[in-house]
Amino acid sequence: MKNVSPEPVPVPEDAQEERRGPVAVPAAAPSRARRLFLEALSEHLTGTRVVFRTEDGRHEVGRGEAVAAVVRVRRERFFERALAQGNLGLGESFMDGDWEVEQGTLEGLLEALLRARLDHKLAGNPGVALKVLALQLLNGLRGRQWAHVQRHYDVGDDLFELFLDRSLVYSCAYLVKEDDSIETMQEQKLDRICRKLDLAPGERLLDIGCGFGGLLIHAASRFGVTGVGITTSARHAAKGMERVRAAGLDGRVTLELRDHRTVEGRFDKVVSVGMMEHLPRGEYARYFERIAAVLAPEGRGLVHTIGCNAERNRHDPFIQKYVFPGSGQPKLSEMAAECERHGLAILDVENMVRHNAHTARRWLDRFRERAHLLDPKRYDASFRRMWEYYLCCCIAGARASDGALYQVLFARDYAAEMPLHRV
Repeated sequence: MKNVSPEPVPVPEDAQEERRGPVAVPAAAPSRARRLFLEALSEHLTGTRVVFRTEDGRHEVGRGEAVAAVVRVRRERFFERALAQGNLGLGESFMDGDWEVEQGTLEGLLEALLRARLDHKLAGNPGVALKVLALQLLNGLRGRQWAHVQRHYDVGDDLFELFLDRSLVYSCAYLVKEDDSIETMQEQKLDRICRKLDLAPGERLLDIGCGFGGLLIHAASRFGVTGVGITTSARHAAKGMERVRAAGLDGRVTLELRDHRTVEGRFDKVVSVGMMEHLPRGEYARYFERIAAVLAPEGRGLVHTIGCNAERNRHDPFIQKYVFPGSGQPKLSEMAAECERHGLAILDVENMVRHNAHTARRWLDRFRERAHLLDPKRYDASFRRMWEYYLCCCIAGARASDGALYQVLFARDYAAEMPLHRV
């Protein structure tokens, strides 16, 4: 894959002033938060090292031959925000220009920090945990000082067209060769789903949460099915139907503006990609109940979702606040339980999370290359830094967290033909 040199990301004016340094400002004394942060990393960061450059010097932490990143800390408050708020503090301070990566990559730094598992290790050290708790309580008292007003950006198609593939598929793709483009990866993902479902000409396919109709267009044009997609986004439905007509599939593919709870009819195959992670947990049962209700007796279904590969599902506060409010990470045990409860025989389960790292890498490279094309009145410097940080989190999380990307294939009939080999 060609390496893309990232466009410099604008930083707030006051951060630029600090860079130019027109006024001599005495270096801030090292804070207790800084000492605690660096001590924790020195003890628990293994296999790599990170260098932090502050106003008063250079601080190297960790154990390993390679340096993952050199971080320029512009404001001392970075250390307290990182300790008190975890990834939310790291992300918001990055948005504010409190720090930047001078050498290495932001995604590499986040992966190194994630692999250190600081949250678990600090919690296991009572003395350190109490100090961090004290900082968190202090941070709560200073909430008014540091609080971000949560801005609801009017995110439009122009943002997603900037970094997604031509089909505007906004879910994990499938890598075959290291130099696969995002277009190739998404086509491989769509084709693989269709082959897992064993689509055949003349069959009826239901896509729950169809987006702009990319999967249905692929299935109808390549596998000869007719399809119905449902979405709760009027914009997706309208633009998706434009794409359907442009593909010459009007009358064979229909996108409907409706909720999954109202789905009726009978379908040979049912698919749902990137939908389940946006449902509240209390809705899982009805989601699978509707799938089972409309799936033909000899039909197959597939659910593709971001998931959790651990006993406890911890929601990332940065993602929750800025990208996907109210989203979740279904556990495989929850999905299996709902399949069992609704008479759906599981045929195959695949965790594709490493493919998500390659997907987000393509998205990040495109975003960095093209971010300057965005209208600065709609997407200011803080937003662009937020989106860059989010995509870097996706890469790091797919490589080093307990997150998962599940594709669960199931049949309505326990005696249905079961493939001997995975597609």
